[in-house]
Amino acid sequence: MPASATPKPLTYKRVLLKLSGEALMGTQGYGIDPAVVTRLSLEVKDLVSDGLEVALVVGGGNIYRGLQGAAKGMDRATGDYMGMLATVMNALAVQNGLGEAGVPARVLSAISMPTVCETYVRPKALHHLSQKRVVIFAAGTGNPFFTTDTTAALRAAEMNCQAILMAKQGVDGIYSADPKKDPKAVHYDRLTYAEVFARNLKVMDGAAIALARDNDIPVIVFSIDQPGNIKRVLAGQVRSTIVTG
Repeated sequence: MPASATPKPLTYKRVLLKLSGEALMGTQGYGIDPAVVTRLSLEVKDLVSDGLEVALVVGGGNIYRGLQGAAKGMDRATGDYMGMLATVMNALAVQNGLGEAGVPARVLSAISMPTVCETYVRPKALHHLSQKRVVIFAAGTGNPFFTTDTTAALRAAEMNCQAILMAKQGVDGIYSADPKKDPKAVHYDRLTYAEVFARNLKVMDGAAIALARDNDIPVIVFSIDQPGNIKRVLAGQVRSTIVTG
């Protein structure tokens, strides 16, 4: 339904934050902006300071996108593996930013590269979270043809997260159409998983929404553009869309 009621604070113990690779670019057209990494790291620090356990998935679109490579003639699986490696670079950058902010963090990769980071093992990741370390999941699911949105939903289910925070650029939730192209686009305050599928709303890919639905994990879509929004969305202080059953 369209937004109407005053939002209330959301209370969770453990969440997964999904950031796009493009979120790390800042105003650059490519790569990683250290100032943006610092800002986002301090925002995650605020969550940890409030007692929240935080897992992270970062995309790789600021460095490489497998789908774009496939469109230009590259084998899709090869392109996806390259994209996975890009997410590792982003994850290491975020880990470094968190470390500089005084927040212990670990990168766990779905592709084994022990000289660079830890290999993903579920009990190990759960242990890190229980020790109040931020866990950054890298290299997607370790398989081509799956997006980092699917990775976010999968890891959220495996980590027993109570919500997935989908940080978006340039949009403060889910709309009936692209608000940049359609001034009559309606913002939704709340949606069900079924409505997302029925209306073909492009908040996450279908596999990710199905995983969230099957594991009853709310998906909260909000804008990352304004500093402090990660904490404010949990306090019900910024516009967003919540997708639940």
